Amino acid sequence: MDKADIPFLSATKLAALIGKREVSPVEATEAYLERIQRVDGKLNSYITVSGDHALQAAKAAENEIAAGRYRGPMHGIPYAVKDQFNTRGILTTGGSSILSDFVPQDDATVIANLDRAGGILLGKLNMSEFAMGTAVAHHYGVPHNPWDLGRNPGTSSSGSGAATAAFLCATSLGEDTGGSIRGPGAFSGVVGLRPSFGRVSRHGMIGAVWSMDMAGPISRTVEDCAITLGAIAGHDPNDRYTWDAPVPDYLAALDGSVAGMKIGIVRERMDDDQMDGEVQEAVVKAASTLGELGATVEDVSVSLAPHCGVIFNGIAYPEGASVHRRNIRERLGEYDHNIQIRNLTGSILPARAYYKAQKLRQVVRRQVLEALEGVDLLLLPTSPILAPPIRTRAGVESKEHLMADLMGRNSWTTPFNLAGVPAISVPCGFSTDPVLPIGLQLAGRPFDEATVMKAAHAYQQATDWHTRRPPV
Repeated sequence: MDKADIPFLSATKLAALIGKREVSPVEATEAYLERIQRVDGKLNSYITVSGDHALQAAKAAENEIAAGRYRGPMHGIPYAVKDQFNTRGILTTGGSSILSDFVPQDDATVIANLDRAGGILLGKLNMSEFAMGTAVAHHYGVPHNPWDLGRNPGTSSSGSGAATAAFLCATSLGEDTGGSIRGPGAFSGVVGLRPSFGRVSRHGMIGAVWSMDMAGPISRTVEDCAITLGAIAGHDPNDRYTWDAPVPDYLAALDGSVAGMKIGIVRERMDDDQMDGEVQEAVVKAASTLGELGATVEDVSVSLAPHCGVIFNGIAYPEGASVHRRNIRERLGEYDHNIQIRNLTGSILPARAYYKAQKLRQVVRRQVLEALEGVDLLLLPTSPILAPPIRTRAGVESKEHLMADLMGRNSWTTPFNLAGVPAISVPCGFSTDPVLPIGLQLAGRPFDEATVMKAAHAYQQATDWHTRRPPV
């Protein structure tokens, strides 16, 4: 096939061609590097492109496959990762100038796992500073949404959403503390999966909020998410909070059927003044489609869901400030202005507020798990709004603006971070003017990523939203 067409294949289709030796890993890697060179100047999705490293790895993969040592569906697949994961010998910045010269000596476990699976690392992707989504300034260039260059591609895994949507990598990794995989998935029109807490190692990952950070895939299809998660998931002795639980064959679970499934629509998140009308319409239609495919769809309640943004921030602010306590004392002025405010706020938040938020977190977790006793999955929008314009003004503009940040779209994603359960965003439509993607969110029981992806895949197979290309 024409090399220029390779980036437009799904990772799963590319894997099939590589496995049959109809496309070589070197051809695929060259095709992606050439497209990055042509397109990424518009997007700023990459901080570092590791071209020489990628071509060396691609040649090694090609030789292995030629010798009959094919490792599986990630072998020879060019991928990229949020610049939050340590990469041996490759700059790792966390999106901050504070780490502008940090070159790790070891790989994060997820990188080592992808290397073991035969993946080809193309480079490191742009992000909000230290994965704190309120940043306005970006030290390595403002990332842009490929559907509309004036729009946010999603925070904080901004580059992962933009690069994947714009065909600048076959699949990618993001990190989701309060929605930073699913948000870019929705805003950039791709699939983003936050796994269960403890499913994926965090060893070698720059932390944001210890009790909720989780790495996961951002991909163009659910199948691509399945092979990416399959490569990175599992117990890691270097991270004692990973569960020693079997990792299913996620790809094999995608049979295109939801027959017999029970899906609960979280009614508290489907009727809200903040929700864009086109978002609501698209998600209601998506729920109807799942019903037509054989699922039983009914309303359920998670009564604290509207308050989850505040509960989340009551935990995230002080935990984040704790991570950065030394730099807050010694290098505060080097942070983005909004991150300075966030870190200072987290530093002085009363212990009783943090304790209250932790108690409320347990109530949220209980409500989510109780809802999942009666249904297999929970359904709601990923975001109540479309991708917003890129912010250019730092600081707090008004009380209303502050409350929207504290209680806004995070309240649609954070219930599942607070509960520690898996959740996915899959494209379910587009707005009309401007034309921007809309995301459907499905959440499941702890360590049941297979069911979450099974339903998302069935929906994706029945629709064509994921086949549309952004105009870049």
